[in-house]
Formats: sequence, structure tokens, C-alpha cells
Amino acid sequence: MINSTLLKPFVLLFVIALFIGCQEHKMKEIVFPPTDLSLENLIPKPLKIVPTHDAFGLDHTTAIYTSQTDNSFEEVGSFLADKIKSKTNLRLAVNKTDAGQVDRMIFINQSESDELEGPEAYQLYISKDSIILNAKTSEGAFRGVQTLRQLIPETSNDTLAEMPLWPIPTGKILDKPNFEYRGSMLDVARHFFSVNDVKKYIDLLAYYKINVLHLHLTDDQGWRIEIKSWPKLTEVGGSTEVGGEAGGFFTQEEYKDIVAYAQQRYMMIIPEIDMPGHTNAASVSYPILNGNGKTPKLYEGTKVGFSTFDTRKDTVYTFIDDVVREISAITPGPYFHIGGDESHVTKKNDYNFFVNKVEKIVQKYGKQMIGWDEVATADLDSTSIAQFWDSEKNAMEASRKGMRVIISPAKKAYLDMEYDTLSKHGLHWAAYIPVDTAYIWSPESYAGIPKENILGVEAPLWSETISNIDELEYLAFPRVIGYSELSWSTEENRNWENFKVRLANQAPYMERMDVKFYPSKLIDWKESRFTYKSIQKD
Repeated sequence: MINSTLLKPFVLLFVIALFIGCQEHKMKEIVFPPTDLSLENLIPKPLKIVPTHDAFGLDHTTAIYTSQTDNSFEEVGSFLADKIKSKTNLRLAVNKTDAGQVDRMIFINQSESDELEGPEAYQLYISKDSIILNAKTSEGAFRGVQTLRQLIPETSNDTLAEMPLWPIPTGKILDKPNFEYRGSMLDVARHFFSVNDVKKYIDLLAYYKINVLHLHLTDDQGWRIEIKSWPKLTEVGGSTEVGGEAGGFFTQEEYKDIVAYAQQRYMMIIPEIDMPGHTNAASVSYPILNGNGKTPKLYEGTKVGFSTFDTRKDTVYTFIDDVVREISAITPGPYFHIGGDESHVTKKNDYNFFVNKVEKIVQKYGKQMIGWDEVATADLDSTSIAQFWDSEKNAMEASRKGMRVIISPAKKAYLDMEYDTLSKHGLHWAAYIPVDTAYIWSPESYAGIPKENILGVEAPLWSETISNIDELEYLAFPRVIGYSELSWSTEENRNWENFKVRLANQAPYMERMDVKFYPSKLIDWKESRFTYKSIQKD
């Protein structure tokens, strides 16, 4: 039944004892139609798949067991049980010795296998009566759970057994990520998005193994994070947004709630406080910060480059120290993003002076600094990171300095770019980005940046043209699904013709999650029992 070399002996004995103890009757043999695990619609595509052409029958007699060496493995098991319940209405027991009739089991195992390279690697061994998920860490187990979720059919097969049953193809999957950093950015500054909106986006991203959500928290149009030592930032700066709508902000408790929700899904939150440009909302709140020589006023437009902090004033750095300190204290990840883009009215020497000073403040609070690629012109430490969005010259300068680079070229990776001339939302100053253009490129070799200097890939979503979750989803989906594969799967495993078939089969999931995705005509979308036809008509 189980390959004993995959499990620690004491864990193996414990699980087998539970499994056999629960089998009070001989399981009736089910003859499944032939399957092919390699043809499943998995995104991102795993590193290696070996099919064995049978099936595991997920039903009410299945139970979940996990390693007891780490409590977080049981939490992953409970997460899987919840997702199976929401998809199939089956409530599977987790680590219960009195689980009743158990014919098949799913075992989430902490393993030290040499084949598991890195914290996010996992192995799935699927046979007729067991699914064994091996990982060194609960993070790796969580990534494997997303693969398993995608293997569960949307509907049961009611012809194979007396009770509803969901056949899962058998075989072996060995998998690990191509890049450690796989992200999306959400701009909550131009238009504000609620805690629940952000949580829904986190859930959708996690399903496709994205592990970073970068929150653009401040801009000319709004300041969206409570800073207790500077309360007017939200009282004044949080009161507006593009188009004159109501604005809003996260209290620190709400922000901590988002961070905790993301952590439970093994996703890192990266906060961005954009500066020295994109700072009008801060300067309206506290005019002493302003450096552009004009009286700051609340701003609801979309122009950029007109604002700046006074980079030679000590009070500005006291302010920044307070902001970085308060946000860093409630952000467990290693990174703090300082923006740094489009500071058009900041003199070059002042800009470099500012970035160098702020880098030291970020480091003071135990974080690595990230900045848009313009920051590479300053004299930075090699531990800081440049996010390539526009200038290949800046990105190459960052790599020459030994810095790592996040790949986010606007003309390839910006989710706020229109799909085509018929798009209802978005801009096109960088390019039109249809679904195929979003996928058919190689981050590994883009702009000649050495792969060893690439931290990963991020797809930013700026919000000048969107103001609610439906519009967010229209721009993000399905393109962000392709970016998940570009950042997880190896280049030799990526192929547009194959991907577009797997993407077409994501429609039932997106519809079940009520995602208002853009039904690109480039994709032959799979219809389902959900709302695809109504989405097409919208």
C-alpha cells in the first residue's frame, strides 16, 4: 500500500495502525477508467510527472493524517480538509483515531528526502488507496496541497460507486519552484480596497503558488496605513482617491489581520511606502514634509512626478524613521519597499542622497530595502533589491552592483495594461498585453539580467482605472495565472499551446470563486455548471 522508504518508521507504523484499525470491512474494488496524470490541467506545471493510469477515489471514507512532529503540518491538513469540504461537501477527518470507516487516506508527511530541494519542494505519491504528500517544511506541504486541490474534479462521478466519488489520477509528482519570489502587487493607494477584497486576492494567488503580495500603500492620491505617531496621514491623506471617491485606510489591526491571513497561506506581505516622489498625500497631511515649493492640496487625478519630500530636512527623516519603525514592527517578512520611482521634480543629487539615507533607516529596523529600478542609481548596499519596471540600464546597474532584481517589466508584466482596444479597464501607455503576450516571454533571460541576480517575478496591478474587486479581477485574471507559471515552472516546462489548454480548464474554479475574469477569445474556455455564459455576456 505505502512505500515505506518515504516515511519515518515511527510515523509509518502510527499511520498504518490508524489506517488498518479503521478498515472494519474489506473495501469494495472500484474499476476506474484509465487516467493520465500528465494530462491534468495543473497550473503552474510541476517539474516532473509520472502517471500510473489508475485512480484514487476521494469519498466520505477518506481521512487525512499528518506528521505529528510539527503542528503546522496538521494546520495544512485542516486547510486541505476545509477546501475539500467547500468543493465537494465532503467533511474529512484530520488525525482522528475514531474517524469511522476509512477506506483511503491522505497523509501529509514531514520528510527529509534528499529529493526535496528547498523549503517549497514537495512530492506527491498517489495510489489507489493512499495519497502521500512529502515535504521538508509545512510551506512545501502547502504548495503540494494546491496541486492536490487542482487534481480533484469539480464534479463527482456517481456511476463508479454507491456514494459520490471524485477520482484523482494516480502517479508521482516531484516539484519545486524555479524562483523563490513569485509575486503580485496591488495598488490600494489610487483606489482603496477593503480587507475582504485583499483576502480574496490572497486566496486566489495562493491557489497558483504565488507567495508574495506587495501592497502599494501610499501615493499622491491616498495614504492607506495607520501611523500612530503621525495620525493626520490617514485622517487627511486617507480621505481621497482617484475620481473623488471616499478613500479609506487600514488600521494597524486590520493590516495585521491581512498579514496573518497571508501567513496562513504561506504568503509574504511586502509593504510599500512610495517616496520621495508620489508623496502628495503625506505632504497634504503634514506640509512640513513638502519639497516641491508649492502648497500641497488633496489630489484625485492620475498624473505623476509632481511631488517630492524635502530631502535635506531632518524632520523628513524623523518622519520616515517613525513610519518604517511602525510598519516593520507589524510586518514579519524581511523586506520593506520604499518606492523611489518617477521622482521627476527631485534633483538627482537630492534623490541619491535621500535613497541612501532611507536605505540605512530600513536596515536599522532589520529589513532589506526594495525600490523601483531608479534606486539603482544611488550608492546602495548589495543586500538591497531593485524592482525592474522600466529601465534596462538601471536593472543592469543593479546587477552590476551585486543587487538582486525583481522582474516586472511594464510592457510584459503590468496587470493594469489593457488586453486590447476593447478592454473595459486599464491603460496602455506601456503596451497592450493580451493573454498570450503576458505568457510568452522568459524572465530568466529578459533584458540580459544574469539569472543568478534575479530574485523572482512580480506582476503589479495599479488601480487608476479600477475601483472595486470585480474590476480588479477583470485585469488580473487570467493573466496572473500565467505569471504564476512563469515564476514557478522551469523554462523548458513552459509552452503556450499546452498552457492555453490548461488555462481554459481554470474557468470552473474561477467561476466557483466568483472571479469576474476576462474571457479572452484566445482561449477556448471550458464551460461548467457555473456562470461562464453570463460572464461572456457581461
